[in-house]
Amino acid sequence: MKYLLWLLKAAIFFTLFAFALNNQHDATVYFFFGTHWRAPLVLVVLAAFAGGLVVGALGMLPGWWKHRTAAAQLPATASEAPTTTAPAAATAPAAAPSISATDLPAVRQHGL
Repeated sequence: MKYLLWLLKAAIFFTLFAFALNNQHDATVYFFFGTHWRAPLVLVVLAAFAGGLVVGALGMLPGWWKHRTAAAQLPATASEAPTTTAPAAATAPAAAPSISATDLPAVRQHGL
């Protein structure tokens, strides 16, 4: 299995390397106000890919922070739950604490 993964990685590398060798001619990207950038096509594609990664990660950052703070608050609210006393526990089996939908933080879900 290890050799299969190395073979897959090598195939991906050589495919991308061949793509870079085949796209060395200059491409011009025109911006606003008459500015432009001339670079090999492979660098333009790489810059667009890197820019998309950055924009995508920055777009997901608020959601990550919201979920991280919600996850950090969960153990604090769970430790404040009332404990059962010894006489009540002796007469009835201990029940798992129930968590209702109002106990959890509200998280908006986005559809495509």
